[in-house]
Amino acid sequence: MSYPGYPPSGGYPAFPGYPPTGQESVYPPAGQYSYPAVPGEYPPAGGGTYPAAPPSTGGLDGFVVSEVPNVKWANTFLLLLAPAGPGFGVPAASPGFGGYPQPPAQSYTGGGPAQIPVGYAGGQGPSPMPGPPAAAVHCTQGTIQAAPNFDAGRDAEILRKAMKGFGTDEQAIISVVANRSNDQRQEIKAAFKTMYGKDLIKDLKSELSGNVEELILALFMPSTYYDAWSLRHAMKGAGTQERVLIEILCTRTNQQIREIVNCYKSEFGRDLEQDIRADTSGHFERLLVSMCQGNRDENQTVDYQKAQEDAQRLYQAGEGKLGTDESCFNMVLATRSFPQLKAMVEAYSRIANRDLLSSIDREFSGNVERGLKTILQCALNRPAFFAERLYYSMKGAGTDDSTLIRIIVTRSEIDLVQIKEMFAQMYQKTLAAMIASDTSGDYRRLLLAIVGQ
Repeated sequence: MSYPGYPPSGGYPAFPGYPPTGQESVYPPAGQYSYPAVPGEYPPAGGGTYPAAPPSTGGLDGFVVSEVPNVKWANTFLLLLAPAGPGFGVPAASPGFGGYPQPPAQSYTGGGPAQIPVGYAGGQGPSPMPGPPAAAVHCTQGTIQAAPNFDAGRDAEILRKAMKGFGTDEQAIISVVANRSNDQRQEIKAAFKTMYGKDLIKDLKSELSGNVEELILALFMPSTYYDAWSLRHAMKGAGTQERVLIEILCTRTNQQIREIVNCYKSEFGRDLEQDIRADTSGHFERLLVSMCQGNRDENQTVDYQKAQEDAQRLYQAGEGKLGTDESCFNMVLATRSFPQLKAMVEAYSRIANRDLLSSIDREFSGNVERGLKTILQCALNRPAFFAERLYYSMKGAGTDDSTLIRIIVTRSEIDLVQIKEMFAQMYQKTLAAMIASDTSGDYRRLLLAIVGQ
């Protein structure tokens, strides 16, 4: 099955560095975070105990982001780590996230060598443990939902009329495709073949071209097939699109990964793990092989003692020794649940006096660095990760249309609403506005119909 313009010949945009060069030695890095000068600013000037901040006026899932200008991963990181509750800038009853009890006041002095606090790895006395959170509820929502009063036969007829005769009624096609769920599109395909004895996808391919064809065909692929197809084409032929492998394998749930592996085998007659081994190498290969097992712990309960132990283990495997024990990072990041990883990242910042993402910057490079950071970024804030990927698919000269299409399509029924919110808060422009300025014609109209205004 051919698919125009995929994968892009020029590769994918570089993942932005985190944190900025020269600001890694202090946690929080000096001068890195631009916060408004308000009472209870964070972090407090000169170190010391954090004062109580005024209640938040916004944010996603209880994370305070709307108050901070020019938010990127570099200065979103600490906001995502801060437990919600009085004294941390998030009200105890933040909508959509739940409340965290306020831990004892802590002081970050910054500067100097990393200090291992008392109670960590051989220290004496009790370990400073954060209080367990109340039940956290992360609400996500897609921009596309199943249409009410759905009639597959009626939609098949509309599409047939839009393609019949001279010319094509692209707007009629967009009106149907952008307002039906993926399951409903599969029913439309079946109804079309039953009613007209023709394959809807072949008819669409004959009527459309370019990016709008790629986008519509992606929308008509079953979700699991689209992921498997994307992985296959990322490794097919000369060269490998490593960023596609990372984006899919490092962000999906266990069930999704297992379904992708099975679909890859049934549809393409190939073994995904064997293809990964043939197309990648070294620690990056091992990380992807771990990911495609689909065996990550998905227990949502956080074990803070284990988070502390894992943080100490990673510190000793990286910052705390000459050289890096890559297998230790692989083991922890490939097996722990995302809530557990978030708690571990917070513990690591107390142990190492720097954040874990900047430590990975220092200890790793290339694709394995990008893969490890993707896992952590998804643990901290998955919509923000995809918002960043969308931004860099359109930033600068040219557009990485395959990445733009893939993320818009795959997240349209999952969390595209939250991705849009994070995009606006991170880049001070709406996703729709950036799409409108970077695309044109029916391609633009269909993207905007999916994204919503």
